[in-house]
Amino acid sequence: MKRLSVILLSIAVLLNLSTMSQTKSEQKVVKFIIHSDYGDMKGILYNQTPKHRDNFVKLAKQGYFDGLLFHRVISGFMIQGGDPNSKNAKPGQQLGNGGPGYTIPAEFNTQFIHKKGALAAARTGDDSNPQKASSGSQFYIVQGKIQNGAQLDALSARSGFKYTDDQKKIYETIGGTPFLDGQYTVFGEITEGLNVIDKIAIVEKDMTDRPVKDVKMTIKIVE
Repeated sequence: MKRLSVILLSIAVLLNLSTMSQTKSEQKVVKFIIHSDYGDMKGILYNQTPKHRDNFVKLAKQGYFDGLLFHRVISGFMIQGGDPNSKNAKPGQQLGNGGPGYTIPAEFNTQFIHKKGALAAARTGDDSNPQKASSGSQFYIVQGKIQNGAQLDALSARSGFKYTDDQKKIYETIGGTPFLDGQYTVFGEITEGLNVIDKIAIVEKDMTDRPVKDVKMTIKIVE
């Protein structure tokens, strides 16, 4: 009986270690690199937004984003890409309506705000999309502006989004676009290469905010 107890205990320990190993593996942070002619942006995807994380990884590994454009850039706001129609698009061609043919359910998380460098999913407007479902491929990276405490307090009073002291400090130091919080899913962030966002955001553009000179991207998942 004593020997059987030892065997059962050993099995239990092994099962527990296996479960711990699996959990640790599941929580491994996914890293990516967005390459452009203006430099590389390195970042991470959040495990707390698994649908967006897994979709981004899938498309990146398929090479879906490679050769696409940052087709909409607004200085002091954001740079946007991921429209498959932008690949080999002709000059002046209207962009921004393309996608893989599906949307992703919103994964709002108050932990993640639209700070500078935030990676978030684009989507169609509330009138046609009351559930705020995300585009299957289009995303934007926040540049934003420095905010002050009074601005954040006023915005919070209007939107009902409650900021922690740490989140307020982030907006007051590196900036962002807080008016988008709670409206679009933030699913990752740029950790290196924030200056590349600044470079792309100020390029010459046309009346539709499309860069006059194409800004192409390549996205790779770092294994």
